Amino acid sequence: MPLIRYLTATNDTPHFGVLDGEVVYDLPAPKTLQAALQLTRDDLLRIVQTTIEQADTARAIADITLLPPIDAQEVWAAGVTYERSRDARMEESTEEDVYDRVYDADRPELFFKATPGRVSGPDGDVAIRGDSTWDVPEPELALIINRHEEVIGYTIGNDVSSRSIEGENPLYLPQAKVYAGSTGLGPAIVLVNELADPLALNITLTIERGDGILFEGTTSTRSIHRTLDDLVDYLHRYNRFLDGVILLTGTGIVPPAEVTLEHGDVVTITIDELGTLRNPVVRLKA
Repeated sequence: MPLIRYLTATNDTPHFGVLDGEVVYDLPAPKTLQAALQLTRDDLLRIVQTTIEQADTARAIADITLLPPIDAQEVWAAGVTYERSRDARMEESTEEDVYDRVYDADRPELFFKATPGRVSGPDGDVAIRGDSTWDVPEPELALIINRHEEVIGYTIGNDVSSRSIEGENPLYLPQAKVYAGSTGLGPAIVLVNELADPLALNITLTIERGDGILFEGTTSTRSIHRTLDDLVDYLHRYNRFLDGVILLTGTGIVPPAEVTLEHGDVVTITIDELGTLRNPVVRLKA
């Protein structure tokens, strides 16, 4: 049963609950994702199961508005974890060899991506920078990690990126990656006990423009070059995430050079067993 954050029509305070088919049950405790990520994975899974078994009131999913599955966590990301991602970043960059070297290095590329305020949920706008000329979505499997460094579940991530800015110089990576509206997450957190193998998931990306499809691509998490445990381990080396953390695991779909996002496009990412994340695109003004 996935965990969700949501609003009701009569209350603007976020709720935290469990989705069971077409109905939603609020968790009696923990009442926020932040609080849930203080628990061990086993304790959280036990609470979720008990809630389903004992709940006596429910809301219809049609009566709620989904929020991004984040409240106090940082979002981090791993780069160059797929061969296609390595090749694309070599193509765009004036410093090609740095990406080739990191692809096979023991230490992965990890970088800060977003705070909660920079994240959009299902049907929320994601943004492209006003000073960028080449922008792409990056569909990714996202890991939800508790304060005990345990992966408790998975969701869909959209790591929107400026390839033109990053391509000028690798040191511009933070500007290419971290800005208002740079990240999409959702629709829900599928718990680890509900997903047999996170490295056996098909991923589809579609970019719509007007009434047509500008780009469509597919990949699989089978193609990821590193283990998820390795990425989680390196993220937590000499670092602490007391509210938990969300880790994007890299992309295996990179549109070709002639494709760039524009204001009004719609990005749709579907991952097996995790659902679909849809985000309209807006261009930020200065």
